[in-house]
Amino acid sequence: MSSPVSRGAARPLASQGADPALPDRRPRLTVLSGPSGVGKSTVVAHLRTVHPDVWLSVSATTRKPRPGEQHGVQYYFVDDDEFDKLVANGELLEWAEFAGNRYGTPRAAVLDKLGAGEPVLLEIDLQGARLVRESMPEARLVFLAPPSWEELVRRLTGRGTESPEVIEERLAAARVELAAEAEFDMTLVNTSVEAVARELLALMEVD
Repeated sequence: MSSPVSRGAARPLASQGADPALPDRRPRLTVLSGPSGVGKSTVVAHLRTVHPDVWLSVSATTRKPRPGEQHGVQYYFVDDDEFDKLVANGELLEWAEFAGNRYGTPRAAVLDKLGAGEPVLLEIDLQGARLVRESMPEARLVFLAPPSWEELVRRLTGRGTESPEVIEERLAAARVELAAEAEFDMTLVNTSVEAVARELLALMEVD
């Protein structure tokens, strides 16, 4: 299958907008996004292992907790009425619906951390990244790209548990997500989880 965007083999890290070398060194909101299967959660998990004081925003969700999940750790678990109030009161920086459940980023916690001079990391989908761009244009949006389309296909189909129809839906969504790369300030290519985590830490001004 050919790539929906011009990509091919792994490419060097490339800036696509905001220059991280500019004089303003104040911590700011960093948003990590990219297509499903590209490894966002793996990168964030590694980053927090080597630098546990990095503050990762905890989302609110209407999804029920899974075994082992704790309120306030993986998510803030709320019911539909509570989520409606968060939306109505403007308490979410962004929110989206996925697989019948809603997810959103509490605004106050993000602003409190930034106000205290601490860098903040959000790991969210394309829709959420666009909403953050609208409400906080000063945020740095980082796109995590796969080394190649073929590698992303391998990751999305590797489990072998989905039907051909579901796999095609996931691949179609990935094409849309990859096409949005130009909307981001910076692209990091996930050829190495460790290397991407280091680049992300540098962008966040974490010593």
